[in-house]
Amino acid sequence: MRHLPIGRRTITNTPVELTALGFGASAIGNLHRVTPAHDATAAVEAAWEAGVRYFDTAPHYGLGLSELRLGKALRGRPRDDYVVSSKVGRLLVPNEQPRGTDDEGFVVRDDLRRQWDFSRGGVLRSIEETLERTGLDRLDIVYLHDPDDHFDQAAEEAMPALAELRAQGVIGAIGAGMNQSAMLARFLRETAADVVMLAGRYTLLDQFALDDVLPTAQGLGKSVVAVGVFNSGLLSHDRPAQGMTYDYEEAPPALVDRARTIAHVCAAHGTTLPAAAIAFPHTHPSIINVTLGMRNPEQVRRNVELHHQPIPTGLWDDLRDQGLIRPDVPHASAHERSAPCH
Repeated sequence: MRHLPIGRRTITNTPVELTALGFGASAIGNLHRVTPAHDATAAVEAAWEAGVRYFDTAPHYGLGLSELRLGKALRGRPRDDYVVSSKVGRLLVPNEQPRGTDDEGFVVRDDLRRQWDFSRGGVLRSIEETLERTGLDRLDIVYLHDPDDHFDQAAEEAMPALAELRAQGVIGAIGAGMNQSAMLARFLRETAADVVMLAGRYTLLDQFALDDVLPTAQGLGKSVVAVGVFNSGLLSHDRPAQGMTYDYEEAPPALVDRARTIAHVCAAHGTTLPAAAIAFPHTHPSIINVTLGMRNPEQVRRNVELHHQPIPTGLWDDLRDQGLIRPDVPHASAHERSAPCH
């Protein structure tokens, strides 16, 4: 099958180039439900066939299962042809009191447990173990993973350790990934971070990142990767319904109604809510990539198709005029998301 090309953009001031659409590997770590091993491998293969060359994982995802599966699926492919990011901050250590199943959202055995550690030693150990699980010779990007309650150690110990590895050429780019935007702005301002992974805070339903991390990134000339663009489910369907999730909890009725209204506006412009949700982050010049969780080939093909779906520029103006997105959302063309730019 012939696929449209996926545009690429480079993380500012680094050699790391990302495809505009990325493969989020949390789902192949059995997020919320079991993903059969053959589905995980086939999902990576489908993404590769479609032109996706950025893959994001973490030790947290399935207590290492995501890293194991992603590494196996990428084995044998030219190493310089793709980019892999993983994360540090949660070491995997033996669980002395296993109860059978992980209790942090992944359907895996809990023979291991997560231990917070943003020390220099913890960072080096975490990277070494990730390389062992994935079978890779290097990581292209390393993010501090959810350092919300650990800013001082993350900024003073973990980030300098990552900066040393970057200076040695071991890592191409470094940053932090979180579900909040304010602290990400601090990492950009106060540390050596090149890029941040922004989860759920610049979407059709939540533009709080315009208050802090996005203007900071733009002012400093740094880059942002957007994830969680469906807000954990509510924006992933053409017709939002009661009972769908928003930020991993049942969405309040008022928010469902707002999503429905946005969906109606999308339909009037000849597009769909999920396609607009994927395109929306690219309206901001600092956002260089949208990464989506993908569990099987069907999800991959759907996400790639949505990514390529044309979005009329008038959609953003209409949503802005109706008060459905903030007035300070940049006036940018969603078609720019697929344009090769460096």
